[in-house]
Amino acid sequence: MIERVKAYIDREIGLNPHATVFIALSGGADSTALLLIMKELGCRLQALHCNFHLRGEESNRDQTFVEELCRQNDVPLSVRHFETEAYAKQQGVSIEMAARDLRYSWFREELERFKIQDSKCNTDSAGAFVAVAHHRDDQAETLLLNLLRGTGLRGLAGMWPKNDSIVRPLLCMSREEILAFLKSKGQSYVTDSTNSERTYQRNRIRLDVIPLLREINPAAVEHLCLAQDNVRDSLPYYWKGIEAAFREFNITEVCFPLHALDFRYQTLFHEWLTGKGFNSDQEEEMLSAAKSEVGKMWFSKTHKVLRDREALLLTEIHSPGAKNLPDIRQEVVSCIGETGPYVAYFDADLVTQPIEVRLVRKGDVFVPFGMKGRKLVSDFLTDIKLNRFEKAETYVATQGDNIIWLIGHRSDNRYRVTDTTKRILKLSLHSGQG
Repeated sequence: MIERVKAYIDREIGLNPHATVFIALSGGADSTALLLIMKELGCRLQALHCNFHLRGEESNRDQTFVEELCRQNDVPLSVRHFETEAYAKQQGVSIEMAARDLRYSWFREELERFKIQDSKCNTDSAGAFVAVAHHRDDQAETLLLNLLRGTGLRGLAGMWPKNDSIVRPLLCMSREEILAFLKSKGQSYVTDSTNSERTYQRNRIRLDVIPLLREINPAAVEHLCLAQDNVRDSLPYYWKGIEAAFREFNITEVCFPLHALDFRYQTLFHEWLTGKGFNSDQEEEMLSAAKSEVGKMWFSKTHKVLRDREALLLTEIHSPGAKNLPDIRQEVVSCIGETGPYVAYFDADLVTQPIEVRLVRKGDVFVPFGMKGRKLVSDFLTDIKLNRFEKAETYVATQGDNIIWLIGHRSDNRYRVTDTTKRILKLSLHSGQG
């Protein structure tokens, strides 16, 4: 079994033998076997244990077991405690999803911490990975779950042996083989009592559906996993086709033209939204967006989609203060030189107060260059056909209460350079911005 796992790692993961491997260690059979196997392979190990405090004393029992297991095997251990139920309520997600979010968020923190520390003392770093103990039976369950959700090809591919810094060395082994390995080693493990509850879909598939499929075909799990392997092998060709179709329909990362919104192209639309957090009901609504009014929006936790005039537009949702204000460079010059949307010139004697930069606000007005009367900034941006996302991310340079420059678009006529101007103030966005 050790040799099989080693061959699988070499073939599918390509793990550097000098890399540090963090073992996601629950104390169950799978993660316990993973720890022992990776140790026998000579990997540099550390263990990570999550105490979600969901099962009372049983959660503490698991932690005690993991601490002793790591002590016996001389493996450093880090334990993180979570208030999982409170997090699930706050985020409006299931307990299962909350635990997953918390677990992987911590894993990323540990990897980043290791990367920072390693870079300070090691110029030839082999990197670090988190190894999780998913096996072939988990793969088969994942396929069935994804099928029930109406998945695309990505979901049919199941879990990947390596996904960024997450690796799954046991995907080549079955649960039965893992238990046999532990028995041969005389190694105990703990059992999560909730694994026998049918509250969760995955448990029902494991306890009811998989045994029924094995009655029909004893090799059901192996064949389901083989189908996933075949899909994963085909995905590079699938993605090439998707990229070609995106070019044909002028679909970009942030723009999906309405003329391509057709149920015949549902796969293209699904791929456009993959990883953005929208559910299938929202996707179906958006596919009919050509019938929706301009300005309608859909939100996930991380992204939003706008039904614009000719397309659906996608952007990230930024938390307040997440984006830095543009850095404006100021200099007094003798004459007007370079021009462009991110360079503007003013009468320096008219701009007498400190210049500040902020986002456009509702009700903002200015006098566009070349005009005499005031105009609402929102109306000006509509006239030049900016969408709501672009409007929301438009900045202005101000002097006191007055806008002197709608950055990237138009300066204010009241502060323009004239024949009587004695000193010229040049404002420009710092290199790399705009």
